[in-house]
Amino acid sequence: MHEACSIVCNSGHAHRTGESAGQRRLGPAADRPPRPAVRRRRAGRRAGAATATALGRDRAAPPAAAPAAAAVAHHGARQSGLTYRQLPSTRLLALDLPVDATRDTLRGLLAGLDKVLAAASAGTLADPRLSGAAPVSSLAAVGAALAARLKLDLPAELADLPAFPGDRLDPARSGGDLLLQVSAEHPWTVGVLTEHLVSAAKPAAVRWSQAGFLPPVPGGETPRNLFGFKDGTANPDAADPGLWNADGTILVYRRIRMDTAAFAALPTAGQELAMGRRLTTGAPLTGTAERDDPDIYAKHPDGSYIIPADSHVRLSSPRLDGGARMLRRGYSYDDGPADRGLLFCAFMRDPALFTRVQNRLAEKDALTPFLTHNASAVAWVLPGSRPDRPLGATL
Repeated sequence: MHEACSIVCNSGHAHRTGESAGQRRLGPAADRPPRPAVRRRRAGRRAGAATATALGRDRAAPPAAAPAAAAVAHHGARQSGLTYRQLPSTRLLALDLPVDATRDTLRGLLAGLDKVLAAASAGTLADPRLSGAAPVSSLAAVGAALAARLKLDLPAELADLPAFPGDRLDPARSGGDLLLQVSAEHPWTVGVLTEHLVSAAKPAAVRWSQAGFLPPVPGGETPRNLFGFKDGTANPDAADPGLWNADGTILVYRRIRMDTAAFAALPTAGQELAMGRRLTTGAPLTGTAERDDPDIYAKHPDGSYIIPADSHVRLSSPRLDGGARMLRRGYSYDDGPADRGLLFCAFMRDPALFTRVQNRLAEKDALTPFLTHNASAVAWVLPGSRPDRPLGATL
């Protein structure tokens, strides 16, 4: 019917009132194919329409550029590496100063690093490879050994950790006079910034360097570690006053190799009992939602704990330490199939808290057979800087 109507309209015939489609007859002119002139006019109209469409596409405005990422404020009471959200790509860098370094050497070196970090955060560091690289966050910390060597006036709690059962620490991957961390959205940015930091830190030498990452997650969700569990659910807020001492705090770093293949071989129920949380939701075994507070004293009718006595969640519970908490901002690392795991970075006023927790975990944590601690460091995270007062100016 559509085809017949089109031919009738184009041939100039009008419909007779009262006739149905079946009653209408096409005249001799309608039965003939269109004349050449008609065909040429139709072809011209089709070609013109196609040309107009193509021109419309050519003249269309280009897609709007993505808005530039906001720069991270470098200057402030506290360093951006702790106050800004965790960025997905990071590098930890440990530096050793010359043995004859003085406090003036340290202050001058920190001032040079502060200049680089401030420019990187503002997006003004002179390097074409960093075009559009914001945001960038960073922190700088003074190692416990250097603080003792230079007799710096830092909190008495700053001290190296004791040995823990099962530690397999590599001295070449541990310690350091200065610890730096720079984080960004992409490893490319982190790598370029590392070059600038190493150059600005001379005459200090690199002791060790370690890259880390977070898995891609929807905004606001807790990232997962390489065992597949959510990691960082029960964190305090970074503004918690219990973490800070005059706008500085203490970093405890541990490099923990994870035997992911052996852990994955456990049935899901066994993994959840070892962790004390559900694999899919992150909820504690005593709750239904990720943020539910784990009830480490709840029991089954037979008297056994719902969250097992040897589970990771129970042994690391703040309830066993009078409610004291550490801020965990860990990253995964992947240095090859046989060396993958967690870069445990935790911040607290007193590393004695970590010592208590780690002693409990080393003694009976169900995860211990799947973990190897192979590097460690403790450092004082300096207060933030100002344009007129660089990092370390008050040391």
